[in-house]
Amino acid sequence: MIVDDDPLICEGLAVALGDSFEIHQAGSRVAAIDLLRQLPAPPQLALIDLGLPPTPHRPDEGFYLIAELLAHSPKIRIFVLSGQDEQSNARHARALGATDFIAKPCQPEKIRKYLADALSMRDSEHGHDEPDGQSLGIVGQSPAIQALRSQIVMYAPMPYPVLIEGESGCGKELVAAALQKLSGNPGAPFKLLNCAAIAPTLIEPTLFGHSKGAFTGATSAQTGFFEDASSGTLLLDEIGELPMELQTKLLRVLENGEYQRIGETATRKSHARIIAATNRNLRNAVRAGTFRDDLYHRLNVFSITVPPLRELGRDKLTLLNHFRAYYAQQTGHAPFELDTEALRCWEHYSFPGNTRELRNIVIRLSAKHPGRTVGAMQLQEEFDPLDTPASRGQVLDVLMAGNFNLDHYLREQEGYYIAAALELAEGNISEAAKLLGINRTTLHSRIDAHEKQPTG
Repeated sequence: MIVDDDPLICEGLAVALGDSFEIHQAGSRVAAIDLLRQLPAPPQLALIDLGLPPTPHRPDEGFYLIAELLAHSPKIRIFVLSGQDEQSNARHARALGATDFIAKPCQPEKIRKYLADALSMRDSEHGHDEPDGQSLGIVGQSPAIQALRSQIVMYAPMPYPVLIEGESGCGKELVAAALQKLSGNPGAPFKLLNCAAIAPTLIEPTLFGHSKGAFTGATSAQTGFFEDASSGTLLLDEIGELPMELQTKLLRVLENGEYQRIGETATRKSHARIIAATNRNLRNAVRAGTFRDDLYHRLNVFSITVPPLRELGRDKLTLLNHFRAYYAQQTGHAPFELDTEALRCWEHYSFPGNTRELRNIVIRLSAKHPGRTVGAMQLQEEFDPLDTPASRGQVLDVLMAGNFNLDHYLREQEGYYIAAALELAEGNISEAAKLLGINRTTLHSRIDAHEKQPTG
């Protein structure tokens, strides 16, 4: 998938890459998500610009798109191809889950190689189980991870719902897969529906199926996930995004296993075990009236909270060694090493993107520095700049380079905080202003100033 607001760039890349890849094009974040929902299967690779409508001079839409693409398909490899080539943009894109950042202009053959290498590594991952030393694939020896494994072993044989809570990127889908693996029927169907990555109008037919002619476009009868996973497990990811009217229908299935295909009156029965996952606090959603209290309690028979990586202590080093060895084996190169200062940086970094971010950093370092020692500065280039306070030595190095502009740096950082506050406040200016500690009028004026200021 190529996402760029410049049709000439889209067409040029499509022509240059079309003999090696099946190409889909979109000119905005909204168009890209609409296209994703129409495709029979998600793309394996995405090449996206950061500056997209309606704010083409700011990276916000591109950052949002990275998160949405990964929510729709966690295994997709995302390459950012952008003229907004500030290092902070590149690092933040990677922290969100992008595989790498390519500055415009870039020769098509070089882009082709990036994509082919990523596809090759992705295919090798599908063909091998990652060696982790743990039968469940849950890596780590911290008390929190040991407790997590114990919960999985305890709950897996039970046919009752499990609610998995945790931040984005912390491994909730991996926990669900481990529950299925130890369920006593590991070969049974395992279906996953991401409630945040599919149009609300498509959730019901996807879950329950439909008869021929049930709605426009229903040219044949179709089974739903409850039917497909009747003898296995159905994972409802981002359950907190499920529309209220569908929460009622889901509750009925949880109560007695009964449901109806759209367009049919016959009642069917599903024996699928339901696992729900969310990065939201569903208790707060219940109090806010956006999630049914009775559904919450039906789903919360067993509850598992996956801890964020920042709380796992030395497991960050365990995961580093695990992924470093795995990707060295897959690429046939010697693993990279971190020097003493880089190891100290690794231990102190909080990994806001959790295990997904850590894994992507290891992939990039494996590709860039095979068999070599990585220093602290090289490592910090891969970190999210919003989560990495600069040391006095780093600041001195930047100033001595002679090209530092304090106004530009402060303006850039202010833009990130404004974008983050608006995202948390879901676009509500007053709420975003409160988060930033400024008044509404001031926030409006600063947003206007950023929109008038080109960034690349």
